[in-house]
Amino acid sequence: MPAEYSRTQRLGEQIKRDLALLIQRELKDPRVGMVTVNFVDLSKDLSYADVNVTVLVPEDSDEKIVESLTILNEAATFLRTELGRGLKVRKVPHLRFHYDDSLKRGARINELIHQALKSDQHD
Repeated sequence: MPAEYSRTQRLGEQIKRDLALLIQRELKDPRVGMVTVNFVDLSKDLSYADVNVTVLVPEDSDEKIVESLTILNEAATFLRTELGRGLKVRKVPHLRFHYDDSLKRGARINELIHQALKSDQHD
């Protein structure tokens, strides 16, 4: 019977959970907005982890999001070291943070659907 999840998926989920806690508890930079780790995509050889995050900032400005991503990428070495303390792997993957705009796109699509429905009701 094959495994339900591959090793890559299990490790990705573990990294996601651990990173979310590390960012929340250990990253003390006030310039970083509220960060949500959405998913982690590991390379086949487990050497890189592309971490997709959503950054909630008060003004919802693109500059603040870029600043938060820059800070996260600069803190990647620290986060990788801390992550290595809890993971049971020989080599901890290098972290690369990317902005996941799926929430914004979903909200925009939802808004367009509501506008289309309103316009159909008025016709």
